Amino acid sequence: MILRRDRAMTAVLIMLDVAFHAGRSGTVSAADIAERSALARRGIEPLLQALSRTGLLESIRGPRGGYRLGRPRRDISLVDIINAVTQDDGNGEDGPQGPLFNKVIEPCWKQFDKELTAQMKKTTLDDLVKKTENCGLKRPLSEPITFSI
Repeated sequence: MILRRDRAMTAVLIMLDVAFHAGRSGTVSAADIAERSALARRGIEPLLQALSRTGLLESIRGPRGGYRLGRPRRDISLVDIINAVTQDDGNGEDGPQGPLFNKVIEPCWKQFDKELTAQMKKTTLDDLVKKTENCGLKRPLSEPITFSI
């Protein structure tokens, strides 16, 4: 179920941060993502690992390492991101029970979830980057090209 999953929303935020700040060829560090998102680095590490395992992120080692997108942002839907980090979630059996929940709320919630999932399949990471730019947020300036002869 997609509705109100903090883990899923955090994963979308991480992916948007990487898409927006890394650009096409750069990388961003986990520490930078955590700082910009006001999250604990140790809290986002499992999400970064899950996103890397599914190929949505690519992990680069070394002094200039970090994370970059594993696929073009136009090919990554929100559902792809959410599925990558919620695959191992339980089926929610520890939640509410009873006739009101089972006969009214749960069927209603499933319908909302179905509609939201359909919309999220149509929404790509590229769409979110464009919204970010339209909101007036600026990408960091890329480092100037320097060389000596």
